[in-house]
Amino acid sequence: MKPKSLSIAAAAAALACATLTGGTAVAQPAAAPASASATAALPTDCSHVLSPIKPKESVNIRTKPTAASTAIGVWPKGKSGAVCNDGNTYKGAKYTACGKTSDQWYYASYNSRKGWVLKTCVY
Repeated sequence: MKPKSLSIAAAAAALACATLTGGTAVAQPAAAPASASATAALPTDCSHVLSPIKPKESVNIRTKPTAASTAIGVWPKGKSGAVCNDGNTYKGAKYTACGKTSDQWYYASYNSRKGWVLKTCVY
């Protein structure tokens, strides 16, 4: 198997595993994940937040703004959390979730977990 095919297969396997979380909005990648250099300058602090914010569906909190990155927690539907950086969105990998396609992500905080969440699933 070629290296590129292997990474696509690994991403597909990760998404298949993520769908087993039951009720969590799972982003379907619409394009290749953003490169590491594109995400290197993205913010990772929550000094300025919008709160309380509630997701429309339960969403995975991820380490990078890509559907294939590691999920480090779940922000449950209707539970209050915070969107960091005054609610600014950031470009990441394209996805389809909660009935919409987008490449916009929020850096957010829920239950002491901080990471990237799908913009289309958060109010």
